[in-house]
Amino acid sequence: MEIDHEAGPPNLTEIDASAWRELEAAASNPQSGFRFLNLCSVDAEARPQARMVVLRRADRSLRLLEFHTDVRSPKWLELSANPHATVLGFCAQTRLQFRLQGTVERHAPGSHQANAAWDRLSAWTGMTYAGGPPGDELAVDAIDAAALPKPADAAEGKPHFGLLIFRARALDWFQLRSQGNRRALLAYDETGALAASRWVNP
Repeated sequence: MEIDHEAGPPNLTEIDASAWRELEAAASNPQSGFRFLNLCSVDAEARPQARMVVLRRADRSLRLLEFHTDVRSPKWLELSANPHATVLGFCAQTRLQFRLQGTVERHAPGSHQANAAWDRLSAWTGMTYAGGPPGDELAVDAIDAAALPKPADAAEGKPHFGLLIFRARALDWFQLRSQGNRRALLAYDETGALAASRWVNP
């Protein structure tokens, strides 16, 4: 059952279930407003860092979100030093904002989890990991896509492919409405069960 967000306030259990249904659907729907999410970490100088990532999988029972990354990227090192992270998403169609707080588990190249995720990738996506390290300087004459080196095989990217598993401990749910925005805070225990929930001022 879908929630009519312009009607009377739904109960918080329905809010929680609806939010995770949205995330699970987004993992397999490229057109979803929550397909691309903002993953925020903290660097070595305690400066917040944010970047867009593709949601690859969501599991409402365990409160998990799965993302892929290049292990040579700054975020891999940042999450190694400090696994606490925030994931932010907004869907313009439903006018819903999800702000999730939790921790990230890193699964390095060669691990069972990373290998399984790699095997599900298309060859085209796998090739995106076969280039140089993210953030390295690029020669001006290589900016033209035709001048970029073509990897011989997508498998060249596998040693650089890492899996990020975000475990949510809290969800800040926000609904933009024509009259009266709504906001709720939801907290999860170690098993992923809804442990606490309350309405708050938007």
